[in-house]
Amino acid sequence: MTQMDTKLAQVGLSTDPNTGAVSPPIYHSATFANKGYGLTNDYYYSRVKNPTRTQLEDTIAELEGGAYGFAFASGMAATSAIMQLFVPGDHLIVSEDLYGGTHRLFTQILSRYEITTTFVDTADINKVKESIMPNTKGILIETPSNPMLRVTSLQEISDFCKKHNIISIVDNTFMTPYLQRPLNFGIDIVYHSGTKYIGGHNDVICGLVVVEREDIAEKLTFIQNTTGAVLGPQDCWLVLRGLKTLALRMDRQQENAQKLAESLLNHVAVSNVYYPGVAEKVVQKLQLSQSTGFGAMLSFELKNFNLVKSLIEGFELVTFAQSLGGTETMITHPVLETHADIPEEARLRLGITNGLLRVSVGCENPDDIIKDFKAQLDRASNTTLKPV
Repeated sequence: MTQMDTKLAQVGLSTDPNTGAVSPPIYHSATFANKGYGLTNDYYYSRVKNPTRTQLEDTIAELEGGAYGFAFASGMAATSAIMQLFVPGDHLIVSEDLYGGTHRLFTQILSRYEITTTFVDTADINKVKESIMPNTKGILIETPSNPMLRVTSLQEISDFCKKHNIISIVDNTFMTPYLQRPLNFGIDIVYHSGTKYIGGHNDVICGLVVVEREDIAEKLTFIQNTTGAVLGPQDCWLVLRGLKTLALRMDRQQENAQKLAESLLNHVAVSNVYYPGVAEKVVQKLQLSQSTGFGAMLSFELKNFNLVKSLIEGFELVTFAQSLGGTETMITHPVLETHADIPEEARLRLGITNGLLRVSVGCENPDDIIKDFKAQLDRASNTTLKPV
């Protein structure tokens, strides 16, 4: 069986039957000439289907181990399309610790259409079981979660959903198919903000969805065509190009993340570090039972939240930005940016405090990353590393 890193390195290779081009062509065409009156072409209008988008959709489906792939204009467009599988009166169980934009979709948009949501700690299957209602139709999880990096058992969620005829949905943005493939555990729908690790260079906005079930695929095909939030051919090509180096980037980034997490654990200005690679053994074991690594996202909490502004503004190497998954190391303040729409009471209950910072660890030399963090933590707090 061909290994994942080999598949990634050869994404799009010589797939053009007309020329054998090593890089797949970009079809910048809104429409396609008919072959004749009454004859149906495979491609006739790019909102419905475009050859470059087909290349990406087929690729992500293969990488995730699914049968059908869909490329959308953004990660939130992909999430919104999935949510259109549900109807007024439906209830969903959702990870309480997840991207703020997804939380906003449920609480401020879907609620208008009488689709209700219960946010729970999906890492605790008993809490999931306690939240089920007669009208529960779906469960959506992030694992590891954003920004607290909590790990939910894919197998437990999958088994529970199958038992109750519930659609299971996993946001796999943090892990990518290189590290984690939820469909292998029986999950129904996996989706990504392809903007992040899959694109990998902070130069494209993209959402991707993969399913195995034909009935769900038929509905998503209709939704994608009808609502029209499709990814353009140029952006599809950029994502295909990014996929080629996904294995190389993820290997380096998660190696760097492990080193940075261990370094932050030793700084007296830091009270907590959230990263599966330094979590308790039971969490590490669960993570490695359903993935091949710990990923490259981590969060840490300062003992004194008043240091946040000074710390962020002092970095020389690290970029203060809201996104993640690029080659460069970036830091964000969730309460100010990514999770600002979540009510303060809920944030604090989840551990998303004013002193919490989220880091997307990049591909730089790990010594340089650690040096910048140490220098800025020392400067901001006038402290030094504890003896090791």
